[in-house]
Order: sequence, then structure tokens, then C-alpha cells
Amino acid sequence: MTQLTVQPSQTFAKIGLPAPDFSLLSTKNMETLEEKISLEDYRGKWLVFFFWPFDFTYVCPTEITAFSDNYEEFLDLDCEIVGASVDSVYTHRAWTQTPRDQNGIGPVKFPLVSDFSKETARAYGVLDDETGAAHRGLFIIDPEGVLRYQVVTDMNVGRSVDETLRVLQALQAGGLCPANWKPGDKTL
Repeated sequence: MTQLTVQPSQTFAKIGLPAPDFSLLSTKNMETLEEKISLEDYRGKWLVFFFWPFDFTYVCPTEITAFSDNYEEFLDLDCEIVGASVDSVYTHRAWTQTPRDQNGIGPVKFPLVSDFSKETARAYGVLDDETGAAHRGLFIIDPEGVLRYQVVTDMNVGRSVDETLRVLQALQAGGLCPANWKPGDKTL
């Protein structure tokens, strides 16, 4: 069993507090790969910010392509998506230029960022120090930059786009949402 040692001064992302800031190289400009994306770029909109362990693996493409295939549903809810891993932007570009049927993800509708330094994964509490990979962490950040939802799963378990959409809609509903609440249901 792995033991985690947390230094007293070490802080992680916490619900109800401002989300940790970031400024990371992205695939926003696929030709130069020099355009950075920051949390501040999404001020005034909802943001789904998620991490996956590594590019060119098995579960990761299923999640990224699922979010890309449902991207318009998020836009309809005034929400953007940004994906992150500890791989380089060059690896991200190669992965998006590789067809899905050849272990790639093909083009995606939202930017992928490189947390090559691993500082952002560490700030969000998803860095696995043993492997150097990020766990599957998903964070919903409100238009003011406050962290409203987080889920971190084992590296072997993919996340549900439908559940992410449901939680986003529940957060936007502004009331107390009981278990199994769905859009259109009454709040408490």
C-alpha cells in the first residue's frame, strides 16, 4: 500500500474555493503549439477541466472522444471543456492527428493542454507521484472561477459524460438537487 505524505504547506483544490490557476501550452493553435490557455480565459463561463493519465493509452481515448462528441451539449449550457495530461503538446498533436481506429483520437472540438511540469496536476490533487501520471480527475468550475465539483477515479475507470452533464445542470439549477435529480425535476 502506498503512503501519501502531505506537507503542511501543501494545498489542493477544494470545493467552494477559487480553483487553482493555470497557464499551459495547448493545442489551440495546432501549427505552432505555442498558444497558452489559462483559467482566466474562461472567466464568465462554466468550465469542465479534466485530466487523464497519458496519451496513446486505452481508456483515455474513450473519454476524450466522448466529451468531444458531446461538446455542443456543453456549449448549450454555456460551458467550455479543457483536457489535460502530463504529456507534451507535441504528443497531444500526434494523438489528434492519428485516426481513432489506429489508437488515436482524431480531431477534438476542445483544446488539450500540456501539464508537462506536473504543477497543475499537483495543485488539483491528481498527480500520482509514483507513476508521474495524473489520475482521472474532473473538475467543474463556475463562471467566477470557484470550484463546484470534483471527482477523481482510478486510472482504470472512465468517466461518464452523461453524469458530468447532469451534475453541471444540477449546479446551474441553483437549488438543492436530491439524489438522481435530472433536468426538469423539482429541486428541494
